[in-house]
Amino acid sequence: MLQISNLNAWYGASHAIQDINIEVAKGEIVCLIGRNGAGKTTTLKSIMGLMDKTRGSAVFKGKELLDQPAHVRFAMGLAYVPEERRIVQGLSVRENLRLGLVASPQKKKEAQLIEGIAEIFPRLAERLDQEAVTMSGGEQQMLAIARAMISKPDLIMLDEPSEGIMPVLVDEMFELFRSMKAQGTTVLLVEQNVELALDIADRAYVLDQGTVVHQATAKELLADDAIKERYCSV
Repeated sequence: MLQISNLNAWYGASHAIQDINIEVAKGEIVCLIGRNGAGKTTTLKSIMGLMDKTRGSAVFKGKELLDQPAHVRFAMGLAYVPEERRIVQGLSVRENLRLGLVASPQKKKEAQLIEGIAEIFPRLAERLDQEAVTMSGGEQQMLAIARAMISKPDLIMLDEPSEGIMPVLVDEMFELFRSMKAQGTTVLLVEQNVELALDIADRAYVLDQGTVVHQATAKELLADDAIKERYCSV
């Protein structure tokens, strides 16, 4: 579904990622792991079209992404949940969900889609008319994921979904990711909690200083304490 080849990106003069090569097959959960500053978030932003300068290739469902603006990539079926969540203050949960359909071909089915997403996220179903920013951090993270999912993307990219979330909600969230995979959603996941990420993933890429230094099945990496200690400790 997604083929990243020799992807490079810059922050000004800083060459943030160098010649990244990643593949994500339909229905997989693939995770990017590595220390803080390894280039994981930059890779996701580059795929989504949120970096000023990129070079290389990112082919999604057979079409090149790098010459397309971010909103076109979204319309093609690519969704991104940033670490910051970006819940809009002053809007209810329902209104934040509607924002996920603004540029979506699914917009005409808004009421049906909100009802469907509320079934997947029962915590949100109870709070549809509540101001979104008054919810807990974990509930806001669920809303950010739900807002990305409501347009029924083919691939969803998640950046540190467990960051700052209480453990009980983290467990609930990762069970949701298992359900998403079972329903056919493809996931590219950046997660600092390596054990948790590898437990639900099919494969993983290890990044260090802006490059891919190792790749393996999730099961292989779970058993490789040397790689985790060298590249993944905070």
